[in-house]
Amino acid sequence: MPVATDPRILVDASTRDDAAVIRLTADRAIVATVDFFTPIVDDPYAYGRIAAANAFSDLYAMAATPLFALNIVGWPRGKLPFELLGEVLRGGADAAREAGAFIVGGHSVDDPEPKYGMVAIGEAHPDRIITNAAAQPGDALVLTKPIGTGVLTTALKRDLLVEADLGPAVAVMTTLNAGAARAMTAVAVHAATDVTGFGLLGHLHGMLEASGAAAEVTAAAVPLLPRARELAEQGAIPGGTERNRASAAEWATFASGIGEAIRVLLTDAQTSGGLLIAVAPERVRDLVAALQREGAPSAAVVGRVTSGGGAPGRVTVV
Repeated sequence: MPVATDPRILVDASTRDDAAVIRLTADRAIVATVDFFTPIVDDPYAYGRIAAANAFSDLYAMAATPLFALNIVGWPRGKLPFELLGEVLRGGADAAREAGAFIVGGHSVDDPEPKYGMVAIGEAHPDRIITNAAAQPGDALVLTKPIGTGVLTTALKRDLLVEADLGPAVAVMTTLNAGAARAMTAVAVHAATDVTGFGLLGHLHGMLEASGAAAEVTAAAVPLLPRARELAEQGAIPGGTERNRASAAEWATFASGIGEAIRVLLTDAQTSGGLLIAVAPERVRDLVAALQREGAPSAAVVGRVTSGGGAPGRVTVV
């Protein structure tokens, strides 16, 4: 990536944050992100909602308010009917409407494999952006959604469960992180990121590297989706999760009592996951209470930030 040198660029790719931020005026900044992926559920409407919620999540992680979006579509014309694409787009439009954003255009290509997502644009005050680079030793780590979507959707593909069994996971993936963003903004937290393709530990690792810190995660405190552990034990492990595990071997240490299934789930590639928030210890209760008032799927204190000790990014799981 090119090195950003313009002083108006407040956040770029250098810290692997969730979105880019460009200052427009003294009190206004534009926040921009893009995300798209292949279907992870059979229902096209649910797929559209999930993909849109996933894109808007990057804005919420930065404490930005969504403004508008552009659709990104890859579709195998001649193989899948356009009526199915209509359902995908309807799902995305409903999620955007819930977010208070407008879909104002987009782009489509003929593609042998379906893909859908969005360029999502939001705004925030330049001085109130929440990045992934300001976690401090002593901060508590709070997670706002349970994990396990990668394992569960892989189990669906392998006929280890049926679509109806995915109900809890779909409900979580289609839930916007808007309430969680409002909660963390009200409490004035130090840092945040959303948990998606790199898994819980991978996104925590990115936050810690950007912040020059390390962390300890309590495995038993991490909320799991129903049947996620069972299906991980049966080997329903997506390719992205396998790559995440290989990467984590370089910077994560697991206590001997942490079972194989839990190690899988802590690195499981998530879709439209929750926010992982670093908050000062004296504000933890306020944040948890605010998340509960906002109806966040979870408000779990899953660990704490520690000093980097010369090795920022290290994660210890106990």
